[in-house]
Amino acid sequence: MAPQDGLTAIFPRAEFIAPKPLRPIPLLGVDGLSVSYGPHEVVTNVGFELGRGDGLALIGESGSGKSTIARAVLRLLPGGGRATGRITFDGQEVLGISERGFRPLRGRAIGFVPQDPANSLNPVRTIGAQAQEAAALLDEPDNRVRRQLILDTFAQVGLDNPQRVYDSYPHQLSGGMLQRVLIGLAILPRPALLVADEPTSALDVTIQKRILDLLSRLQQELGISLLLITHDLAIAAERANTLVVLKDGVIQEAGRTATVFSSPVSAYARKLHADVPALNCDRYADLRDPGFRRLEIDSEISKIDVSGVTKTFTVDGKTLTAVDDVSFTVPAGTTHALVGESGSGKTTTIRLLLGLEEPDTGTISVAGEQLNGCSPKTLRAVWRHLQLIYQNPFTSLDPTWKVEQLVREPLDRFKIGTRKERDEQVRRALADVGLGEHLLARKPGALSGGQRQRVAIARSLVLKPDVIVLDEPTSALDVTVQADIVEVLLSLQAELGLTYIFVSHDLALVRQFAHTVSVMHRGRIVEHGAVTEIFDNPRQPYTRSLLASIPLGVTDAPHVQQTRRQQMIAAE
Repeated sequence: MAPQDGLTAIFPRAEFIAPKPLRPIPLLGVDGLSVSYGPHEVVTNVGFELGRGDGLALIGESGSGKSTIARAVLRLLPGGGRATGRITFDGQEVLGISERGFRPLRGRAIGFVPQDPANSLNPVRTIGAQAQEAAALLDEPDNRVRRQLILDTFAQVGLDNPQRVYDSYPHQLSGGMLQRVLIGLAILPRPALLVADEPTSALDVTIQKRILDLLSRLQQELGISLLLITHDLAIAAERANTLVVLKDGVIQEAGRTATVFSSPVSAYARKLHADVPALNCDRYADLRDPGFRRLEIDSEISKIDVSGVTKTFTVDGKTLTAVDDVSFTVPAGTTHALVGESGSGKTTTIRLLLGLEEPDTGTISVAGEQLNGCSPKTLRAVWRHLQLIYQNPFTSLDPTWKVEQLVREPLDRFKIGTRKERDEQVRRALADVGLGEHLLARKPGALSGGQRQRVAIARSLVLKPDVIVLDEPTSALDVTVQADIVEVLLSLQAELGLTYIFVSHDLALVRQFAHTVSVMHRGRIVEHGAVTEIFDNPRQPYTRSLLASIPLGVTDAPHVQQTRRQQMIAAE
């Protein structure tokens, strides 16, 4: 054994242990967060961390607590809301500090994109005036420079004419444009954290993709962290590093996106995955099959016939063509979808079909009855067999009426049957959509979103129509409730032989739900045919761009990889 020197003898060599690397401080930390309103706890013991430049998505159905958590982070809980636990931002505890102490962070360091642009902007002030309030958070004294920064940001979020947007009032812009304005105002001060509460729910798929691409680019270029609140699992999986799945205010599952999305452990996360239309395009194949058989057998029997229809409007002295030589037919007992971006002419086409507008040229017939040019008495008779389900169940039902009154009103107006017969038909219509008689005395405010839309469907069914126009019937609902409504509609179609006109910007849902489709662009139909043909072999570049915008999430599932490859090839 080698002799030891003196120092070694006194201080024997110890094994070298490398110090553990310091754990980086997350930009946002939430630990043991609970939120209650009076005795009712709506969020229970929630915890997660969001690193700098990362994205984290809170996902779940309506009432899961995801928006409540976001508002707790922003210190924007409504009156009566009480949050306990710990929230840190950039290492600073912020849940317990005063409102005065937190106010400098909100807007400047923590940006917020709310869900509903209609309620977030002042209707009597121009967009520019409201944008200047956001620009006041910038360290820029020159008003002209601030104005140019606003215009540059508007262009960055996809607003084609920033100056016109700046000078406009909110009512002069579409819902999609207003949502882009809100995103622009939120990113204007270049915050470190952006909280986005369903930021693309009002947008069509191509604009949705542009906005989400923008948020992703800002994360990369500016190091902005993104807290995304959404009910769309596919969007969350594409845009976030971490997923937190919530139900009834409790975390069901959390982890890295690839793991939670491709191999969900909890039953609830698996259900969310199954409810994403883009990942399960053949989910309702058995219910849709009768319609496809009708297409093959009764292709010459049309319930709806639109031929050469054109409609123009005069705005500020200029003639705008909203619908340009549109033609399509819908065989009885099938679903025909109208798809396209905002401003493509879908809504005007529907108004023409319902007799709410007169076409400049062309003809529209429903069940052999020509609508344009007919008398009000004839049009009223047609309306009995042609019903409409509106887009938003939260605004389409009179909040002061009970469910029984809402469903019975069409029978009262058309004076159908005796009072007893009407009551029986109301109960039958509710049963058809899966609602019990115990809801008859409730008002819309006491119903969930899914229940409200079922009431709207029952209201349209009570007259036993032949044709129902569905104007974005599930766009205000989360994917789980949407799946339930789609199943109800398809079951009713298979049972009653109903004909549907389905207006939607959700192309993945169209693939699940419709038999035929017309793709509209700038008032014209650019492509038309069977859904499977159009989606699998799109001929027009515009159609290919729409299909390439469908979010599919991130997964190793072969069918998703194949779909994404088809999208990429089609878009080229």
